[in-house]
Amino acid sequence: MSEKNYSSKELIEIEEKYGAHNYHPLPVVLAKGEGVHVWDVEGKKYYDFLSSYSAVNQGHCHPRIIGALNDQAQKLTLTSRAFHNDVLGPYEKYATDYFGFDKLLPMNSGAEAVETAIKLTRKYAYEKRGIEADKAVILVAKENFHGRTTTIVSFSNDDNARDNYGPYTPGFVSIPYNDTEALEKALEKYTVAGFLVEPIQGEAGVNVPADDYMKNARDLCKKHDALFIADEIQTGIARTGSLLAVCGNCSCEGHCERQPETYVKPDVLILGKAISGGVYPVSAVLADDEVMEVIKPGQHGSTFGGNPLGSAVAMESLEVVRDEKLAQNARRLGEIFRTEMEAFAKENGWVTLVRGKGLLNAIVINDSEDSSTAWDICVSLADNGLLAKPTHGNIIRFAPPLVMTEEQLRECVHIITKTISDFKKK
Repeated sequence: MSEKNYSSKELIEIEEKYGAHNYHPLPVVLAKGEGVHVWDVEGKKYYDFLSSYSAVNQGHCHPRIIGALNDQAQKLTLTSRAFHNDVLGPYEKYATDYFGFDKLLPMNSGAEAVETAIKLTRKYAYEKRGIEADKAVILVAKENFHGRTTTIVSFSNDDNARDNYGPYTPGFVSIPYNDTEALEKALEKYTVAGFLVEPIQGEAGVNVPADDYMKNARDLCKKHDALFIADEIQTGIARTGSLLAVCGNCSCEGHCERQPETYVKPDVLILGKAISGGVYPVSAVLADDEVMEVIKPGQHGSTFGGNPLGSAVAMESLEVVRDEKLAQNARRLGEIFRTEMEAFAKENGWVTLVRGKGLLNAIVINDSEDSSTAWDICVSLADNGLLAKPTHGNIIRFAPPLVMTEEQLRECVHIITKTISDFKKK
């Protein structure tokens, strides 16, 4: 490759010419990251308020995680699952103890983990519950986002993600989110293998359900002998102020006590993104023996799943979350952020609603979903040194790395409020 130092403009043009146009990024070309900051190729410094869609909870290039990556990369990176390696077993033991499950099935991407959970749920329904072959239905929530595979987009109601990818995979029924009555009716009407749900819908605009929704959903699934499947790819690993979003409002002192009155243990837990601190693609599906034992040799797998490099990185990433008390920090800073933004919304006509939990938050902009206002505000935010991205047209999601300090957060709140106050619609 040429040693030429390309400008941001040149790099965007190259990407536009040679890359598929399946994303619409902000016109910023990043070249370096450290902690809560990133720098573009010209050296301009930004606060990162997206965290790679919550993959970088531990901050960019965390030295301990990079250290684990470098150490393992010099010894062994990949064996495939044709052989054992000396890191996978310790990682599986560490992660199952950490999250409180019997078994872990390792994969790479979030979508792969969701597909794994779907297969596991169906297999369990047929082999353990005796449901007639090919008759099991999986319930999903409307406005969901679980990935981009053809099966997953089959049960999406986002036309942009779904259109012209048919024929679609059958076997899924969509019900309204945060509606236990609709869930109960569906459980009674259909032969349900499981209910797949995000504890907070991130891509839909940080939709936070009622405090008792997860518990009620889990209880209804248990009553009807259906598996409760929590997709915590984006909400897990301390993002919402607890180790998992299904933990509710537990105190998470030091780690997470999983208090019985607040913790909702899923039958199947899906993790990805921050389980590796954004350093390497790692995802995982966790379940207890009763469910996981239906998977036998040759029935599911991945060449890279459970590789020693990813396993070493994941263990160190989870250690950082515990040691640096990132769940507690996310909870405390999230409360400050929402308090400040709600006060601002009362006096500024552009912001109609603030919502979120921990450091997964969003503001709703006072304009239609098909307007460019939220996008234009994000461009102005970038000009002022803060990176965020719209979702669903008129919603801006704010999710900084969890290593942020209160001083940094308050500086970012000032950037956000001043930018919106100064904003004039184009």
